[in-house]
Amino acid sequence: MKDLVGKYLLRLRIQTVIPFITGRLLDIGCGTNDLVKTYPGPGIGVDVYDWGGVDLVVEDTAQLPFRPQEFDTVTIIAALNHIPNREQVLKEAYRVLAANGKIILTMIPPFISTIWHTIRKPWDVDQKDRGMKPGEVYGLTPEQIHSLLHEAGFQVTYETRFMLGINLLLVASKFDAF
Repeated sequence: MKDLVGKYLLRLRIQTVIPFITGRLLDIGCGTNDLVKTYPGPGIGVDVYDWGGVDLVVEDTAQLPFRPQEFDTVTIIAALNHIPNREQVLKEAYRVLAANGKIILTMIPPFISTIWHTIRKPWDVDQKDRGMKPGEVYGLTPEQIHSLLHEAGFQVTYETRFMLGINLLLVASKFDAF
């Protein structure tokens, strides 16, 4: 069974995120790497699971093989909740992000995510092929995301809702806390 709804929603997320990306892109938790493939500039997609099309499969996205300040934009699109060690991954994103760079996140809230994943379970490739691992959660609240970003050294500079107000888009930059 094809996941046409999932593919459509992915395209909408990509269309929402692309205008905020500048320079060299690193997409963490890239899935099938559609964001990097769509972005007209240089980019690389990393994931811990080989979804096909991934540029680099790593054991842990908190330990990336990149130089400090190598990227202008880091994205984590609808994936932060699937990263058990999200605090360390955000600190690693901070490390590889240029001083004037930005991180872009999208997320749905836990209640909606739980319902959505339950309904989609029969045809959702993520749930069928990989499943939920310890430490993964069904979505994050805006407060949780703000707190995680702040603890990693980021300050939210832009925030909006999209897809009928269900999804949250956050853009954050480094601040001089470290």
